[in-house]
Amino acid sequence: MRSATWGDSVCSVDEPGFAALQAGRLRRAHLRVLDAVAAVVLVAVDVAVAGNMLMDDPRFELLFPVSCLVAVVLGVVVAVRRLAPRRAYRIALVVSAVAAACGLLWDPFAAAALSLYPAAAVLPARRSARALWACVITATAAVWIAWAVPLVTGLPARHPSGALPAALWTAAAWLLLGGAWLAGRLVRDRRWDAARLEEQRARRIVADERLRIARELHDVVTHGMGLIAVKAGIANHIAEARPGEARDALRVIEATSRGALTEMRRLLGVLRQGSEQDGELNAPGLSGLAELAEHAAGAGVRVELTVTGDHDLPEALQLTVYRIVQEALTNVVKHAAPTRCRATIDVTPSQVGIQVTDDGRAGGQAATGLGGHGLIGMRERVAMYGGRFTARSRPEGGFTVSATLPLATGPASGREDI
Repeated sequence: MRSATWGDSVCSVDEPGFAALQAGRLRRAHLRVLDAVAAVVLVAVDVAVAGNMLMDDPRFELLFPVSCLVAVVLGVVVAVRRLAPRRAYRIALVVSAVAAACGLLWDPFAAAALSLYPAAAVLPARRSARALWACVITATAAVWIAWAVPLVTGLPARHPSGALPAALWTAAAWLLLGGAWLAGRLVRDRRWDAARLEEQRARRIVADERLRIARELHDVVTHGMGLIAVKAGIANHIAEARPGEARDALRVIEATSRGALTEMRRLLGVLRQGSEQDGELNAPGLSGLAELAEHAAGAGVRVELTVTGDHDLPEALQLTVYRIVQEALTNVVKHAAPTRCRATIDVTPSQVGIQVTDDGRAGGQAATGLGGHGLIGMRERVAMYGGRFTARSRPEGGFTVSATLPLATGPASGREDI
């Protein structure tokens, strides 16, 4: 397992899984076509050079077909190098080394270099480095064996014909092998970074979705439990004197609790799945505000709801408006009921204005204004749109929650006045 720190979190990418992904990318059809073209060019060049170098050799009829066979074998390896990178570079290295030592190959390990590239793009760092060193050492040994054999045996020297050409040929082999290995490593590192960033992005999306669902759970629980607490208190006080009204309160408690439990199960089901498809939550919008007003009325808060302007808003923005109004009405029910409340939503081409005002006791909600999770959640929702949020007690009594959501901006740092 290879880990990398990105931002404030740690992103882990599984090494075998990444290698399999790399191998899959290497098998793409257009890359295999390029490999086939490279193989044909390599075979043609090796055959042409072999014919030129062996032309004056008395054993031409024997050596030239063998040299052509070696070229074909190396061409086949290059053509399939992406299908099995590890085996390809090993076969190319062994065949090239034997052919070079026997004086049957005149390219500076070009096939081995071409096969080392995909291997370097797939193998982990240490195994890739070992592969490079194996190629360099083997190529160097083969070149100098080809130079030393004529000196020891007295056979005619075909290549390299001196120490300087042997050194130059060795340097060329090093350059090709090292360049191919470096290119493979750079490609691997770039794709590793891309995979790491993609995983980080996926994790951030999941975290954002779960945070949004957690906020939805908070809104569902606080709204439902607030109504239940108020109606339970009413039923407890009037149970003996007015049993009919107590039964009405119990029916409201039953309906509210069932609705809250149903929505909680749905949200928790999404959390258990670990991901969410667009629209899966069936988020409430402006059309659900009337139902909120009815629920509040059942808890003793008479709501005058006014919605003006164009209602064709994005779903996310409608959900934000809905939750702000829901939380504001929940606070009215918890801290000021029974009372009268006015909820106004004004939609213009440039912004959405929200104002929820109650006539409860002066300072009735002030004690919970700054520290409550409800107001904090409303501020966060408004801040996502770069809007303006205020929550304060009214001098004449009651409490006012006001928010302005611009329509032309996305998530940004909002402003707030407390």
